[in-house]
Order: sequence, then C-alpha cells, then structure tokens
Amino acid sequence: MTTLTLVQGDITRQTVDAVVNAANSSLLGGGGVDGAIHRRGGPDILAECRKLRASHYGKGLPTGRAVATTAGKLDARWVIHTVGPVWSGIEDRGELLASCYRESLRVAAELGARTVAFPAISTGIFGWPMDDGARIAVRTVRESADPAVEEVRFVLFDEHAYTAFEDALR
Repeated sequence: MTTLTLVQGDITRQTVDAVVNAANSSLLGGGGVDGAIHRRGGPDILAECRKLRASHYGKGLPTGRAVATTAGKLDARWVIHTVGPVWSGIEDRGELLASCYRESLRVAAELGARTVAFPAISTGIFGWPMDDGARIAVRTVRESADPAVEEVRFVLFDEHAYTAFEDALR
C-alpha cells in the first residue's frame, strides 16, 4: 500500500526516486516549480527535454500527460514532467488535473520508482483553487497508485497549501 505524506518545503531539495515537475507544454522550462527544477537540476534536464521535443513531442507535451527525463543534479533519479490544466470557472477540467497525477504515477511505476514527490499541480500560475486541487490530487493518488510506489510525498510550498492537503487527507 502506498503511503501518502505531506512536507512543507522545496521540492527541489527532496531525496526521492522521482520528482514530478508541473511543466509547461514546451518542456523547455518556465516559472514556478518548473523553473526551480530546471535551475537546480541543471542543463541535463533541459537537454533531454529538447530531445523529447525533437522526437515525440514536437508540438509540446499535451495537458494531462507525463514523460520522464534525468533528474540532473537533483537528489533523485528522474524528473517526471506533466502539464496541468489552467483552471476555468466555466469548464470542468478536473479530469485533466487527475490525469496529471495518474499518468505521473504510471510513468513512475514503469521506471521502478518507489518514492515520488509531487507539487500541487496547477495551483500556482494556472489558478486552480488550492482546496479543490488538493482534493483531486489526494483522491487520484489514493485510487491509482501502483503498489510498487511505496511513498507519494506531496511537497507543498507554503502553509496554505499544506493545510489544504492536510484537510484533503482526512
């Protein structure tokens, strides 16, 4: 059974098999979690992302999908990049957000990752309400984590996010 844990802190400082990156579809870095992972992980991550763009993902990684690269200088073996949806008040995109967690866990299991660190996908610049994002994340991980993944660690940037995920775990 997969253990779900919460940590308030910096996802780039986690010691895990796989770190999930809330990437943009270009896979070429950006702001927030994406920028932090690329900066701390170094140029090897970007080099592999460029190769993915040149081969399978010429138009970018579709929302809700996930793909892995090296973790570069991070204390992890892999970075799993997933593109979260932008929140919409008029269109339910919850299934796309759930797909980010499901697909990332699928890739993690295929890689043999036993420990996976997730950020709160789409809750930053993409505007997803934190309480709803936490509810979707926790429910999806509980329903779809491969038993080979021993720990899923939600690494939350601030107290607001931590509290939302703590509430969702109850």
